[in-house]
Amino acid sequence: MLQDNAKDARAYTIKASIFVTLISCMELSNNQYQIQGLDVSEICKEFGTPLYVYDGKKIIQQLQSLKNAFSENQVKVKYAAKALTNISILKLLKKHGAGVDVVSLQEAHIALGAGFKPEEIMFTPNCVDFEEIVAGVDLGLNINLDNLSVLEKFGKKYGSTYPCCIRLNPHILAGGNYKISTGHGNSKFGISVYQLPQIMQLVQQYTITVNGLHIHTGSEITETEVFLKMAEILFGVARDFSALKFIDFGSGFKVAYKEGDMVTNVYDLGLKLGKAFKEFYHSYGKQLELWIEPGKYLVSEAGYLFVNTNVVKSTPSVTFVGVNSGLNHLIRPMMYEAYHDIVNTSNPKGQQKVYTVVGNICETDTFGADRKMNEVREGDLLVLKNAGAYGYSMASNYNSRFRPAEVLVLDGKAQLIRKRDTLDDILRNQVVLNF
Repeated sequence: MLQDNAKDARAYTIKASIFVTLISCMELSNNQYQIQGLDVSEICKEFGTPLYVYDGKKIIQQLQSLKNAFSENQVKVKYAAKALTNISILKLLKKHGAGVDVVSLQEAHIALGAGFKPEEIMFTPNCVDFEEIVAGVDLGLNINLDNLSVLEKFGKKYGSTYPCCIRLNPHILAGGNYKISTGHGNSKFGISVYQLPQIMQLVQQYTITVNGLHIHTGSEITETEVFLKMAEILFGVARDFSALKFIDFGSGFKVAYKEGDMVTNVYDLGLKLGKAFKEFYHSYGKQLELWIEPGKYLVSEAGYLFVNTNVVKSTPSVTFVGVNSGLNHLIRPMMYEAYHDIVNTSNPKGQQKVYTVVGNICETDTFGADRKMNEVREGDLLVLKNAGAYGYSMASNYNSRFRPAEVLVLDGKAQLIRKRDTLDDILRNQVVLNF
């Protein structure tokens, strides 16, 4: 009876979470697109475009959905800061119970500035100078090592006096794009599971205390079975390490970029992976913490890039919509062939036509080709959805153009969390020579 009640409660939680997810996105109401009841055109008038806008309520809901999904274990959600490193976003996630994963000392200092304690920060650098690892230790961070050379240096310097986590490469090709898969055999990330004997030799030689094991195979993984396969590999390795406190399964949870997209069922994952994890730590002999490191899952759908239409350019073969942004603000479509839905917020009931949306950068910077949209006129406000992850954090000043401002909508208020660049920002570190 108790088991049936638990199942019913879990089913209700899943349904409730799905419902919450649906109602929290940008909505069309009274012919106006709104975020938390605020007219997006008014937000853009106040702060200008191009403009990144983040729905704080959505970020909180995504975090809570993961906590619910893995509630039967001691889960620690370590937000992958590289997805969106704005300090106000980090403070929001900290307030609602997340930890953080950083990949550079600079990200670590931003996280500390946001209020995270050193023990709440996982430091997972790749191909860095060993002095960065030393600096991470000096800050008191959790250290995650992903190559044998650094593991040996770490052992020589710290022995058993400072613990570390080891990142493994499971030789699993997973995710929607080879460029963002990090667990295949040719990836630069992690120590190959086939090099376990060398790992053990170094651990024993220098009495290294290994307190965690980590795997992250990439992004946009939809199949629960992939995570279970990773878990099987981790559990097999973990039995050789007696001082573990946690196992980190990384992330890669897929979100929908367009209607009909497959997504990661985090509740199915939480149920099955959580069960396997419990069975493992019971046989291991002590309870361990389950860590996950979502980035895109927490912030992608919460983010929007608003742009204005500069020109509508018709040719014999295609009609271009040229906007006041480009690959300098959102490089994912050009770098990864990523799809971002594009909506004309100024003409929600206009006749649908086909356009190719391009940027104002002196490169081929196509945001979306052959897109069916409501008729676009010069001056119209367009929005690129799912722009919260790896949007601003990968932005640049290419063509000496300014990076956009960022706004957080929280509790029904739109607040500036980063100013737009100025020419002074671009010139600040340049040294002008006198000739």
